[in-house]
Amino acid sequence: MLALRIDGGKLAVNDIPKPVAGAEAVVRVVISGICNTDLEIVRGYAGFSGTIGHEFVGVAESVPGRAELEGKRVVGEINAGCGTCFRCVAGDPRHCPERTVLGIVGRDGAHAEYLSLPAENLAAIPDGVSDIEAVFTEPLAAACGILEQVEIGSDTRVAVIGDGKLGLLCAAAMAKVADNVTAIGKHDSKLEIAEEFGAAPMHRDDIRPDLLRSFDVVVEASGSEAGFATAVDIVRPRGKIVLKSTFHGTPRWDAARVVVDEITIVGSRCGRFAPAIELLARGGIDVTKLISGEFALADGVAAMEAASKAGVLKVLLRP
Repeated sequence: MLALRIDGGKLAVNDIPKPVAGAEAVVRVVISGICNTDLEIVRGYAGFSGTIGHEFVGVAESVPGRAELEGKRVVGEINAGCGTCFRCVAGDPRHCPERTVLGIVGRDGAHAEYLSLPAENLAAIPDGVSDIEAVFTEPLAAACGILEQVEIGSDTRVAVIGDGKLGLLCAAAMAKVADNVTAIGKHDSKLEIAEEFGAAPMHRDDIRPDLLRSFDVVVEASGSEAGFATAVDIVRPRGKIVLKSTFHGTPRWDAARVVVDEITIVGSRCGRFAPAIELLARGGIDVTKLISGEFALADGVAAMEAASKAGVLKVLLRP
């Protein structure tokens, strides 16, 4: 089968063996989505070698122990735990110390014709959700994951910094639960999408003095030091900053300000898939607005180059 792989620092589409049906489920990939994490991995993040990609929708071909999923369209949670540690036994392998992560840590990923995952990681896609929508399940779940760690109600003042793919999905997810959500970015076209998702758009150069130290929760989804500095500036004393993007390198930050204003900083990574699938099934977020282009898997290197260009949102791959 074809797979988009990074080996020895070189990105290429290679012909490798298809996963063999056995202890894990085998899924035929229909569409995969390129994520900023994929781009960072190519730059050296996580030291990963193998098939990249973790956003996908596919058709389950073999699912040990869950035969009802065979032939069904599925998506898959990306963390595969050991199954025996207390976190896995509690039903949450996202922080299993021995976990592998699809296309990121120790496990070949989704930019391929087929992939394998534990059967328990798979979730069926409702008939009313298209493949194009379903491929957004993983990043939308990451956005919804904020609500697992931070209490947000209708009257919570929320700001989302960053108007990339993840930032826009975070703004959309927050706007489903809070009435006052502001999306802060630097691209007018992307901020227009945020407004359509229910967030008030604001250019990062237009932050008014009255907004400083005013937001209850600030979601930092730009992955930049400047974004984090802005988050510290606009969160209220005893407010919360949620870090959604991984930083490549070591960021510097104003620890004194965090201490004096008693700011809580929360790291947030993967979310549960069920809330995201429910949002998609309800038609609550038009994720198709985030699609910038589509490539054949065979043209995966060109697709990655396209995805890395400024202003580009989601680029999809089709085997």
